[in-house]
Amino acid sequence: MKLTQVKGNTWVAEGEALIPFYRLEDGRCILLDSGYTTERQLLEQALLDAGLTPAAILSTHTHIDHAANHAYFQKKYHLPVALTAGEAGLCANLLNLKYYAAITTPNMTDREMWDMPLTADILLPDSDSTPELLGIPFCCIYTPGHSPAHICIITPDNVCYVGDTLLSRELLYAKLPYACDHALDLMSKERLRGLGCALYIAAHRGIFSDIDNIIDENRALNLRRAQEILSVVDRPMHLSQISLNVCRLFSLNPGTARRALSFERNIRFFVEFLLDRGDLVLELHDGVAYFAPAKQ
Repeated sequence: MKLTQVKGNTWVAEGEALIPFYRLEDGRCILLDSGYTTERQLLEQALLDAGLTPAAILSTHTHIDHAANHAYFQKKYHLPVALTAGEAGLCANLLNLKYYAAITTPNMTDREMWDMPLTADILLPDSDSTPELLGIPFCCIYTPGHSPAHICIITPDNVCYVGDTLLSRELLYAKLPYACDHALDLMSKERLRGLGCALYIAAHRGIFSDIDNIIDENRALNLRRAQEILSVVDRPMHLSQISLNVCRLFSLNPGTARRALSFERNIRFFVEFLLDRGDLVLELHDGVAYFAPAKQ
């Protein structure tokens, strides 16, 4: 796994996503997220080869592609893990993780997320905060929406790790961008405008300085996808019918039933956004909930 300097002591490990870390002068480092389980050995070895020992984790959120190695590093290196209270609750046990995943049975959760439960050592507020880890001051911007209590992290080098609040331009083709609450996610994207940081790191997957344009493009993508999903609901439909139409519209082929559930979950979050916005209404047909276009 390649390690790349971003600015000053702020670096990234280049895995499936970018995993930022902050180097200390004594050969230790503070991880900002920890990646997939499948990347554990690559990440750990890359750090050790660079003479770096993980000494703390300050995490944006507890999705599986960002937090699967938190408990491993916590146990092996006896390091503190800092999470917002909302994200700490999600990974407190497997049952909570099941409800975050939204599509897994208890047994599936046990198989897929067995190594994610942990007790956070440092609980950050579900709000903006300025934590200090190992004597290093960070600034955390509260950006819920993608996950319940997501944060963006500004390092002492004035580099902002936006986590999953923004996609890089290279991924703005995403057909079903994920957010558990799209309305909140749109507001959180807007909160990043005007921060004035030197550089911004998007986990998926780029480093940029023109934050305002990236915000505009991300917001436009999510709103466009919502409108496209709305366009396929031309009569009362249950969620599976909507999902089928959306997959046809975007030429999505899930390949497996498990992945089809992921698509349906992501589509549901857009449908909920459209329902709250008043573009769709709920109806009952033969004991089944249907979503219908709102009457103009």
